[in-house]
Amino acid sequence: MKSARNLGILVFSFLALLSACERSGDGGGATPVSTVEWAWVSGSKTVNQAGTYGIKGTAAPSNVPGAREQGVTWIDSSGTLWLFGGYAYDSTGYIGQLNDLWKFDPTTLAWTWVSGSSTYGQAGIYGMKGTAAPSNVPGARKWAVSWLDSGSKLWLFGGLGYYETGHFGSLNDLWKYDPATLEWTWVSGSDTGDQIGTYGTQGTADPSNVPGGRLGAVSWIDPQGQLWLFGGYGYDSAGTKGWLNDLWKYDPTTLEWTWVSGSSARDQAGTYGIKGTADPSNVPGAREHAVTWIDSSGILWLFGGEGLDTTGARGDLNDLWKYDPTTLEWIWVSGSSARDQAGAYGTLGTADSLNVPGGRYAAVSWLDPAGKFWLFGGFGYYLAGNDGWLNDLWKYDPTTLAWTWESGSSSHGKRGAYGTQSTADLSNVPGGRYFSVSWIDFQGKLWLFGGYGIDSEGKGGWLNDLWRETQ
Repeated sequence: MKSARNLGILVFSFLALLSACERSGDGGGATPVSTVEWAWVSGSKTVNQAGTYGIKGTAAPSNVPGAREQGVTWIDSSGTLWLFGGYAYDSTGYIGQLNDLWKFDPTTLAWTWVSGSSTYGQAGIYGMKGTAAPSNVPGARKWAVSWLDSGSKLWLFGGLGYYETGHFGSLNDLWKYDPATLEWTWVSGSDTGDQIGTYGTQGTADPSNVPGGRLGAVSWIDPQGQLWLFGGYGYDSAGTKGWLNDLWKYDPTTLEWTWVSGSSARDQAGTYGIKGTADPSNVPGAREHAVTWIDSSGILWLFGGEGLDTTGARGDLNDLWKYDPTTLEWIWVSGSSARDQAGAYGTLGTADSLNVPGGRYAAVSWLDPAGKFWLFGGFGYYLAGNDGWLNDLWKYDPTTLAWTWESGSSSHGKRGAYGTQSTADLSNVPGGRYFSVSWIDFQGKLWLFGGYGIDSEGKGGWLNDLWRETQ
């Protein structure tokens, strides 16, 4: 089972991390390395904190989401940061899947609990498909994906969690949330779990098409307002569970899904072709927990994740791809076609065509106003060629095709250096972690929240620290 596999990895990796920290002499804290300034803004610098919810709809300085991983985020047109669900500590100090919706005001530095429950394990209340209602709410879940449309509506798809009956499974439900009315609408997909994919004809939209239940997919929204979805771990067209490399598009005006690229069957190896060259036969291998962005010309970008390389072997990937929705072709841009590659860090702050992050999954990413892509942390391979929790910050320039290591360590398992709350400093840096969430604001500042990783004391656990990075 997938959950058992993840638990095994978590236990094994945590024991390895503790041993590595002892060998590296990191008991005194991480050695700060940075060309940028981080500021610890909110939350705790120690792990496993319960949520302080306060009164629903009311901001307060004492409010803060519980420590968590695997949530989803948006930023709205007013610059407010939004956070939904994940695997987290609730208000009672218990941990499990949540369906709480929060917003954070970067001006007042206050959190507001907006929707959902303050306790874990809540079933979804679906109501009537296509109809908003105050009682509607998605079930508690982790590993979902999200979008923000031009009308500031929040969109949410799938993940691993609780559906209408209170049972647990892989979800394929699509939801929309309107911050103006404070109401959820169930838009597409099923109100039960573990649904197979209905692919239809590739390239053709149809009301009956729908992706199968899945977790760990990735998403984009294009300039035309269409929602894009790629991969994850879930159900293919035959109802078999595995890693996926299917690319889907959803049109909110017609309410129809289109299967665009990739396979309708699980566990497909990558077809890389020639680096830098588009080809109709190119396609990334099946994977979960990758990161994505979309550039100003509408090109979709995809990096890494845990999945299948060119040989069909499974591991941590560092391949960078781009997809052109006009030509319907993938291009392998950077990184390796083989799994489990070590990072090539070069010199801190210096771009180089030989630099490349190591293979990793569950990192977070941003796209800045200048079109540069930023990547932080995850679980994967560092300079020495071994794997662990990472806190390295990278920048990629699509014009020069070069990576720059900007902050954090080229090793693993580093504790956070928090400094003074709300004060940016070159010596501050978040600890190594994976399954965090991220935002970028209108000033180009990168925001990072939570995940599973290392706190200020070198302890491993779930985090609820909020960070801001100023380039």
